[in-house]
Amino acid sequence: MIGGEDEKKMEDIDIPLLTPHKMGNFSLSHRVVLAPLSRLRSYNFVAQPHAILYYSQRTTNGGFLIGEASGISETAQGYPNTPGIWTKEHVEAWKPIVHAVHEKGGIFFCQLWHAGRASDHAFQPNGQPPISCTDKPILAKTHIDGSTPADFPTPRRLTIDEIPQVVDYFRKAARNAMEAGFDGVEIHGANGYLIDQFLKDQVNDRTDEYGGSLENRCRFPLQVVKAVADEIGADRVGIRLSPFANYNDCSDSNPEALGLYMVESLNKYGILYCHMIEPRMITQFESQKTKDSLLPMRKAFKGTFIVAGGYNREEGNEVVANDSADLVAFGRLFLANPDLPRRFQLNAVLNKYDRSTFYTHDSVVGYTDYPFLETNN
Repeated sequence: MIGGEDEKKMEDIDIPLLTPHKMGNFSLSHRVVLAPLSRLRSYNFVAQPHAILYYSQRTTNGGFLIGEASGISETAQGYPNTPGIWTKEHVEAWKPIVHAVHEKGGIFFCQLWHAGRASDHAFQPNGQPPISCTDKPILAKTHIDGSTPADFPTPRRLTIDEIPQVVDYFRKAARNAMEAGFDGVEIHGANGYLIDQFLKDQVNDRTDEYGGSLENRCRFPLQVVKAVADEIGADRVGIRLSPFANYNDCSDSNPEALGLYMVESLNKYGILYCHMIEPRMITQFESQKTKDSLLPMRKAFKGTFIVAGGYNREEGNEVVANDSADLVAFGRLFLANPDLPRRFQLNAVLNKYDRSTFYTHDSVVGYTDYPFLETNN
């Protein structure tokens, strides 16, 4: 007689998203990843106890979760109530959250973030201008969500002498994340934030060794990768990139060349994974048909390759089945369905997400109140 576990394994053979994956030293039981999602519920830039339930709800044994973007320094924050990872208080606040994920057998990475020019005087020490690779402001009149009104200030261009200090902020933040108990870190190099600002030729207008050529524009991002890998081990480091995206007025004239150069450079450092946003995602929430593809980058990168951007169950299964990705990160669907892998297994109806509560500051509503499939879970 076949037991329940054996039956489950037989069922999951036909569900590529629910097959195991070896990600470096980590043994994942499935390929459904919790994408890093800013939830704006970390009051005063400190992770809060209510995040224990939020992340724990979305944890499965052998599941991989990427935490929300966490600021690496006083100058890093770009939005209200986003968590930090640069002080002892931040480290202590994250510890019980990480512990709860580990108690359920999850693997948990901390996303390291610097908003760069996508910030405001209000979030900067002493009301100073935000820092960037440039002194050109973001011209967009809305934030990255495409609907919240914004009026971005003129940033201050970092000097060559200041750049090593920012690299060091990333290094120290990675060390802090390990002290908090995280299994590793993801460097946020996407979505028009500081690292992406250096990468993209429509933003980076420098004429020194950090601007101009592909090699120069990738210099600071790769210095961050090296510093973080040297500090905590390359086998605990991932990076998120969005070469095709134009979030926060941050685009590139040749995104495929940029993406390929970056993954080939990342191979030299032997980092654990590369996490890329699909070219079809013209905004955070809207997709469009495109001939552009992440496949060249997938083929070039030697570590685990994660894709993100508007995936559903069918598309996720397809991208894994045809070996176009190892793992698929889900944002809105995982937010609204804390038991998403289980629902995918059963091909169950999904809860609908409520966009109006994505970025509210309530500690329950739109956060931990989405129902599970089976209430006794």
